[in-house]
Amino acid sequence: MPELKYRHFALALITVFNLVTTSTCGCNLDVKQFLQDYNRATQTIWNEVAEAEYALRTNITDENEAIFTRKVKQQAEHDMSWHNKSLEYNSCDMTELERRQFKAAQELGTSAQTDPKKSDKLTEVTNKMSDIYSQAQVCLAPGNCLAMNPGLSNLMSKSRDYEELLAAWTGWRDATGKKMKYLYVEYVDLLNDALRKAGYKDAGESWRSSYETPTLERDLEDLFVQIRPLYEQLHAYVRRKLKGIYGADKFPASGHIPAHLLGEMWAEEWNNIIDDVKPYTDRPSLDVTEEMNKQSYTVLKMFQTSEDFFVTLGFDKMTQGFWNKSMMTRPDGLEVECHASAWDFYNKKDYAIKMCASVSQSDLMVIHHEMGHIQYYMQYKDLPVVLRDGANNGFHEAVGDVMALSVQTPEHLKVLGLIKEIPTDKETDINFLMNMAFQKLAFLPFGYLVDLWRWSVFKGDTKPDEYTKKWWDLRCRYQGISSPVQRSIEDFDPGAKYHVASDVPYIRYFISFVIQFQFHKALCDAAHHTGPLHRCDIYNNTEAGDLIRGMLSLGASKPWPEAMKTITGQPKMDAGPLLEYFRPLYDFLREENKNDYGWDQECPSAERGKAPAEGTKPAAPCPNAKADGPLTNDVTEILDFLDGFNKAAEVLVNEETEAEYAYESNITDFNEQNLVKKQMAKAKFDLEKQKESLKFDVSGAPEMVQRQFEMIRNIGTAAQQNTTKLERLKSAGLEMEGIYGKALACIKKDECLTLEPDLTRLMAESRDYDRLLAAWRSWRDATGPKMKDTYAEYVKLYNEAVAISCYNDTGEYWRSWYETPAFEEDVANLFAQVRPLYEQLHGYARRKLKEIYGADKFPASGHIPAHILGNMWAQSWENLIGVLKPFKDKPALDVTEEMKKQNYTAQKIFETADEFFGSLGLIRMVPEFWDKSLLEKPDDGREMVCHATAYDFYNGKDFRIKMCTDVTHEDFVTAHHEMGHIEYYMQYKDLPVVFRDGANNGFHEAIGDVMALSVQTPDHLHTIKLLKDLPTDKETDINFLMKMALEKVAFLPFGYLIDQWRWSVFRGDVAPDDYTQAWWDLRCRLQGVSSPIPRSSSDFDPGAKFHIPAGTPYIRYFVSFIVQFQFQKAACEAAGYKGPLHRCDIYKSKEAGKRIGDMLKLGASKPWPDAMEVLTGQRSMDASALLEYFQPLLDYLRKVNGNDFGWNPQCPVVPAESPNSGVFISCSYVLLIFTVITAVFR
Repeated sequence: MPELKYRHFALALITVFNLVTTSTCGCNLDVKQFLQDYNRATQTIWNEVAEAEYALRTNITDENEAIFTRKVKQQAEHDMSWHNKSLEYNSCDMTELERRQFKAAQELGTSAQTDPKKSDKLTEVTNKMSDIYSQAQVCLAPGNCLAMNPGLSNLMSKSRDYEELLAAWTGWRDATGKKMKYLYVEYVDLLNDALRKAGYKDAGESWRSSYETPTLERDLEDLFVQIRPLYEQLHAYVRRKLKGIYGADKFPASGHIPAHLLGEMWAEEWNNIIDDVKPYTDRPSLDVTEEMNKQSYTVLKMFQTSEDFFVTLGFDKMTQGFWNKSMMTRPDGLEVECHASAWDFYNKKDYAIKMCASVSQSDLMVIHHEMGHIQYYMQYKDLPVVLRDGANNGFHEAVGDVMALSVQTPEHLKVLGLIKEIPTDKETDINFLMNMAFQKLAFLPFGYLVDLWRWSVFKGDTKPDEYTKKWWDLRCRYQGISSPVQRSIEDFDPGAKYHVASDVPYIRYFISFVIQFQFHKALCDAAHHTGPLHRCDIYNNTEAGDLIRGMLSLGASKPWPEAMKTITGQPKMDAGPLLEYFRPLYDFLREENKNDYGWDQECPSAERGKAPAEGTKPAAPCPNAKADGPLTNDVTEILDFLDGFNKAAEVLVNEETEAEYAYESNITDFNEQNLVKKQMAKAKFDLEKQKESLKFDVSGAPEMVQRQFEMIRNIGTAAQQNTTKLERLKSAGLEMEGIYGKALACIKKDECLTLEPDLTRLMAESRDYDRLLAAWRSWRDATGPKMKDTYAEYVKLYNEAVAISCYNDTGEYWRSWYETPAFEEDVANLFAQVRPLYEQLHGYARRKLKEIYGADKFPASGHIPAHILGNMWAQSWENLIGVLKPFKDKPALDVTEEMKKQNYTAQKIFETADEFFGSLGLIRMVPEFWDKSLLEKPDDGREMVCHATAYDFYNGKDFRIKMCTDVTHEDFVTAHHEMGHIEYYMQYKDLPVVFRDGANNGFHEAIGDVMALSVQTPDHLHTIKLLKDLPTDKETDINFLMKMALEKVAFLPFGYLIDQWRWSVFRGDVAPDDYTQAWWDLRCRLQGVSSPIPRSSSDFDPGAKFHIPAGTPYIRYFVSFIVQFQFQKAACEAAGYKGPLHRCDIYKSKEAGKRIGDMLKLGASKPWPDAMEVLTGQRSMDASALLEYFQPLLDYLRKVNGNDFGWNPQCPVVPAESPNSGVFISCSYVLLIFTVITAVFR
């Protein structure tokens, strides 16, 4: 019986296996035949649809629209039919090329709409919007009605009458957008409905999916931020020039430019105003329109000129079908769509360009652009029809523009006979670059924001009544452009742009305008061009032609990164070549603009000239903070209250700080309880004074008084009136800090180490992979898991406390200290600005570390294991300078050994720092500092928090540093950092208590680091005799910059991501079980660093970093690492320094000291932009000074890295199976098991 049971079981298994193998392994279908049939049928329907649409766009009639609608319907039926057939082949083995074709067959797009009425309606609505746009006219006077081309285009480009331009601008929006707003609402609903049936969340996700890049939105943001500083300078220059033409009264105080003054209906390109604003009016701007007309150019000749350019590179001529079908000028008597476009009729011979061209340089460039599409079509015409497309849509837009970059050079215009001599003077070169910037650079924010707007609409984040408001919010924020007149919910300004009305995705143009410079640089290299990139002409160079044709012939047969690699050698989109192209112009603009650049993030108010004040907050107070009785505005009472508050606050803060210092320098239960007691007393005082302050109406008081009341009322966690919860919040924080401070990492049973100095030294000095891993792992085991549950409780309690003051969460409360509504966006922009530099540093470090540890220790994803970067958190890498310095035979300027030789002590390190501050005329350390500071770890066995910290005891004389100082170069720098805090404390010690803080927390962190930037220069180290000889060679300079980058640049992503993680935790986006997963997701994505071992939900790796258990916000350090370079540049200028920024030493400069001191004295009495302006003349945080400092290193890294940089945004995992190998492996196992079982039981 048992044998029969097993036999029945085996037969059941065999039955299951038969079913499985039949459904997943038994693919006896002919894949190749299917694809032949599919491509043949698709070619036919695509040709018919293209013919029908082209007929409609070149002759808009009801009959042609009906034919086109019918063909679109037939295509949808075709798509659905072949989609269904293709599903039978999903389990079949096939090549990558075949798989891409099947993917295309299964991508239904709007053909997924199964309701024919909805499908027809979508086509109808889209056509109606397109017709409204194509047929629109603006009547500026009776009998003077203008279509867009050429009438309105000419008016916008040539008129300088403010009111005439305004009438044309407003009239076009009335004639287009306003008439289609409700059609657009219907279009959005229908499009989303169709694409959701295709498996997408919304139309935006569908559009983005064509790029096959999960991180596309973030990648695009990074690109935009990379070019934004250059755009800001161009915007400022143009704004100033236009004010001279139209009058400053026409411009809002917010810094925006009225949208109708930039020579074009949408302010997307500004080259039509070049003659009004070109820098050197006595030099040409190299616009050859006038010369073309003199030489009797025709539109046909412009097309032939473009064809000739392509042919000289080895491309084929245009086909006869092209010349027969193209519509080059506007025909008489027909309604046509004039927007320039290129057409592929999918029969390998018929192509067309449709445009209403006129003889001008701008249209000559448009013709090259459109002919670039045609050449792309012709290069991939022999591919399967469903792969006849660009690698991505941005590639398709870039090809002709790459040619136009050569065509517009003075060198090429001379070849064409359109200029007589090639200019060589700098002034004409700047004029030329300005003209190119008006075409290329001015476009970028507009190219970026159009689909940002649409994606938000498709997502449902922007409702119909908010369409136009959202549109202008984006234009004001990104483009610095504002509407010249009030807009209402009845307006629909996006519909005044062809691509919105005609359902054409727009982000392709932004991508194109970036990558065309990458292509241009690669082609210029292939053509062996030597000289500035903006003067390269690849005309007549077949090597360049061969390179680009190789990419074009791939069509969509490969993912775009592979196509990118074919031409540029690397797989990423990068704005570096664009910035290189415009570098001379950028230098010119910065010199011209000085600090007059930038604009408010918000749009100006309707009343011209008035904009929201910087740093303003919503007027409505938190409803939980209201006075119990009537208000008083009596000045004497208000001032008496402030006087009493300050006297009492000084005492209480002093007592709290004494308790904090006692606890952190000697962790005992008594000291912990005493600190909680003092914190509770201070919280009680804050709450009482907040309530008392509410009875005063200070709206008419001086700004300084209002600001004090604002701070007294913003009490954070002290608003929690439940003392049990507040006390638990305080004690939870101290519990975690105690776990951290007492932690011992046991690498072996008999080897347990403290963090300072033991583990810190080990991580810095050891190059033993496994020993480093043991230290790394054991520190995390000793800290994070022991506090994870407490941290979750802490988050809940902190959020509850700040909610009482109407903050959504703790993250919002912490960010409020910066008084910047767009703070999250601002720091994201700063990070994107510095990311390209970090990526190069990371690529270099990874390659060098592979040489030490072996490539097998590194994941294929491009990440660096987190434990081998010389620091417990991989936050700064300067301890690796010995192995990473580029020139081994030259010094790295780490003076640790020299300090030890000279018998430096902790005391001497701090005395040296004090002397530096004194040399600038700043305040020297007071006696109490030297008497009470704890500069070395005591050897009395106490447990303490060794993390270096500066303390202000709020009595005007007691200031201290607690630090377990080691005699190293790194701690020499840290001493200056901490003393910077003390200097800040002493400078603002006489201000009211609430103003005794940095202008923002980042400022406080930056001051000592500014000093350290000077202290670490070879010049200063030589001055203080820690360096015997002063090096002047380039190699030592690069070594020095590498050391500084390992300290400063390596830190930036870590400094950025810690609070990105915390903010998401505070928001509730990350649950406790996901804490560590979210932590590593950020570290992998932003830092390119991965965990060397698997992590689980029981780990709590964030808790292994002091600032997490200590509850110290961390974004301040990121801000500090940016602004310290702005401060350094300003201080160097004050010191009269001339030379590269990285060699500036402000030692002994009283003028630099005065400028710094003047800023420090303000404390928090002014918003931080005011303090920034005192020292730098600027009012915004900007990474340009940091990039200037490291520019020689960046140039070096780009050269040595080549294309070996970057990493996968996702964390590495066990190598994944290929998309279909799982099926085939499963099938193999199934067949194996089937064979075994049948053999056993046969």
